[in-house]
Amino acid sequence: MYLDHFGLREAPFRITPNIGFWYAGAQREELLEALIYALSHGEGLIKVTGEVGSGKTMLLRMLQSRLPAGVELLYLVNPALGPDEILHALLADMGEAAPADSHRQALLQRLNDALLARHNAGKRVAVAVEEAQAMPLESLEFVRLLTNLETSTDKLLQVALFGQPELDALLATPRIRQLKERITLSLALPALPDAEVGAYLAARMERAGYRGPSLFPARVVRAIARASCGLVRRINILADKTLLAAYAEGTRDLKPSHVRSALADAEFAARRNPRTLPWLWGGLGLGAAAALAAYTHWQSASTSAPAPAPLASPTAAAAPAADTPAALALATDAWLRRSPSSLYALQLRTVKDGWDAAVLLHDMEKSDLPHPLRLFHGRTPSGPAWMILAGEFPAHAAAEAALARLPASLQAYQPFVRSVGKMRRALLPTPGGTLP
Repeated sequence: MYLDHFGLREAPFRITPNIGFWYAGAQREELLEALIYALSHGEGLIKVTGEVGSGKTMLLRMLQSRLPAGVELLYLVNPALGPDEILHALLADMGEAAPADSHRQALLQRLNDALLARHNAGKRVAVAVEEAQAMPLESLEFVRLLTNLETSTDKLLQVALFGQPELDALLATPRIRQLKERITLSLALPALPDAEVGAYLAARMERAGYRGPSLFPARVVRAIARASCGLVRRINILADKTLLAAYAEGTRDLKPSHVRSALADAEFAARRNPRTLPWLWGGLGLGAAAALAAYTHWQSASTSAPAPAPLASPTAAAAPAADTPAALALATDAWLRRSPSSLYALQLRTVKDGWDAAVLLHDMEKSDLPHPLRLFHGRTPSGPAWMILAGEFPAHAAAEAALARLPASLQAYQPFVRSVGKMRRALLPTPGGTLP
């Protein structure tokens, strides 16, 4: 949209982690080197924590790209997996898929044999657990037990737990105290300090092809730093919208008023960092309808089928704006309540944080996915969560066919088919204030 206006080769502030935009400042390079060393030398259990949007996924992708050839990195991207599902996922990642009806001991033996074969070939195997704070205690304890797989001299499997700060509270649970005691390296991914936000913005602009004096003057950098609390995802969102606001005015001179417009559209800063309000708020926004127009097609009615027995309607103190993800969640709630139980959709991702869900939806908007996209708030084995749904299918076979056509980037998250009936039984009200 604004690339030519600012002399850019590509979008500089996409929220999808791209290792070509890796920023080594704010201790990130040091953390990466510590992880590489630990996983290359058998340091046992590792824990990495960071706030939502601090850059954990980017760090993990950089880790994968920098690990020596002799280290194989596996992923557990779905925190809701049970012990047997964990075994199936690890074996599948190693190319050792087992029959679905295999019992646990057979799965463990198969995993042990696969790990031993790699060890004998001089390779190490590590597994990165994403969103570890959302794992059931039983699954976390099972992950600890997997680190018992060993030879007389070496561990066959190393584990790196990546999670939000809530992971520390979870690890303090007496039931899994043995897991905490086995952690040999504990790392915390910090937010960017205010003094580094300008360097971060400049680095991303340069890698996107910009050549020229800095577009972000000091007062604009300060505004973005304070409104974002130093979280790189928020910095990216605000910087992108700030450029969009300037482009809409036909200027290349970025001003705090453009940040205020960006902030008015983003909304998260006002809710989560209210101390910024006295000096930042008050400017006119870009216009929610324009900035979030991508969401509008999700609001259309999905079916005219006869409604099932009525359920209680969700309540809300105030209706969200029509184009926001909160409105999408409420629309999904209504769709589930009126649709036949035999209707199907694809569940693409599950996340605990509402803002994460909003960001993922924004990122998926231009993807070649079955439509409509929906946001479902419901129960999971590890507690309430936000689930992103795609498509609407009258038969299970049609949904399975669409599932098989999903891109590899989504297949990695192990999407699956869900019926309206089962989702309806897990439905939870959309909590106010959780989504932008």
